[in-house]
Amino acid sequence: MSDTGSPRPVALIVLAAGQGTRMNSDLPKPLHKLGGVPLIAHALAAGAALEPSRVVVVTGHGAEEVEAAVADLAPFATCVRQEVQQGTGHAVLQAAPALEGFEGDAIVLYADTPFVSADTLEAMRAARAAHDIVVLGFEAADPGRYGRLIREGDRLLRIVEAKDATPEELAVTTCNSGLMAADAATLLRLLGQVGNANAAGEYYLTDVPALAIAEGLSATAILCPEAETLGINSRAELAAAERAFQAAKRAEMVETGVAMAAPETVIFALDTFVGRDAEVEPYVVFGPGVTVESGARIRAFSHLEACHVGAGAIVGPYTRLRPGAEIGNRAHVGNFCEVKESLIGEGAKVNHLSYIGDAEIGEGTNIGAATVTCNYDGVMKHRTVVGRNAFIGSDTMLVAPVTVGDRAMTASGSVITQDVPAGALALGRAKQVNKLGLAEKLMDRLRAIKASRKG
Repeated sequence: MSDTGSPRPVALIVLAAGQGTRMNSDLPKPLHKLGGVPLIAHALAAGAALEPSRVVVVTGHGAEEVEAAVADLAPFATCVRQEVQQGTGHAVLQAAPALEGFEGDAIVLYADTPFVSADTLEAMRAARAAHDIVVLGFEAADPGRYGRLIREGDRLLRIVEAKDATPEELAVTTCNSGLMAADAATLLRLLGQVGNANAAGEYYLTDVPALAIAEGLSATAILCPEAETLGINSRAELAAAERAFQAAKRAEMVETGVAMAAPETVIFALDTFVGRDAEVEPYVVFGPGVTVESGARIRAFSHLEACHVGAGAIVGPYTRLRPGAEIGNRAHVGNFCEVKESLIGEGAKVNHLSYIGDAEIGEGTNIGAATVTCNYDGVMKHRTVVGRNAFIGSDTMLVAPVTVGDRAMTASGSVITQDVPAGALALGRAKQVNKLGLAEKLMDRLRAIKASRKG
């Protein structure tokens, strides 16, 4: 048992090696999306709240893809491989080299069990102050196939698999979630004693409590709501999990002061943050990495990902904010506009049918309808800079790299290929020429041609 002083260092062992055959997919199960991010991201996010000293992810099926995702989600994590899947106990043992020299507790998590909360993991760590082995359990509405936790008071006596349980044991409704916490060295030592004399020929993590008790160590189980232990094994279960995630996230948003007239139509990601008194209209989709500050308004049918919306800003309807979009306080980005890797300055307006990419738009500037920053030359991306309080006329093509100075203007329909000095008016279009009567002559000739073809 650990002492009752400050919390011991924690190592997370995240099991992500399974094949997930019931998903019927070429994509490894840990990488299927829930709340806009891979399943494994949920386990990593919950564990991160414990400020772990080490994170070890055990990969197997689709190892290269999973490891690439982990590198993005948790660059500090170490990945180890379970080359042949031989059970959960065997999988945890693969983490031993990555935990060499570590003195502290290990908590075993599962990449396909996304709803275990940070509070529950903290409770598991706290229970380690009084017990050597801590198992996470839950009261099951339908115990069915789950392993049963046989307890006496706060002591865990053993874990019994459903297929091996007696009628009396099957009547127990306290079930095993699979998560476990223990001193890392003790856990690995006990796993070394686990055998595979079972029908599957696998090494099970669930054998650890009985081995610990046989040595005179103590084991206990703490309980969490059954909903936290939901495992994802099929696409149907993934869809059910998405519904549960969205319902919880919507409730959280309303509780924290976000105005939503039709919350059931709004889609959130795991890390979506929307500030107090912001308004989200129907049918808005938030991808990962979005922050919306207080008082902003996200209008209907907009799609946001990896962007920041400042206080009091208005986005939409029908706006797409792509990664790197930074919308300043009280700025407006309106109907059928797209912004990518760009700063829209405070109070600036991009209200209609425009594309702003790889650009910086100054404070108070107005971008006219159908303006395009022509940022890509077929090989490289180039940057457009528009100063403060400028006026960009409708249907202006800003051919990057180009700079338009403070208080400058561009005439409607211009193609701007050179820098525009501050305060200047730029015209980049051909001179208009009127050919009197030519339109009528042309139409008459076209009608005659059409009539002759019909004849």
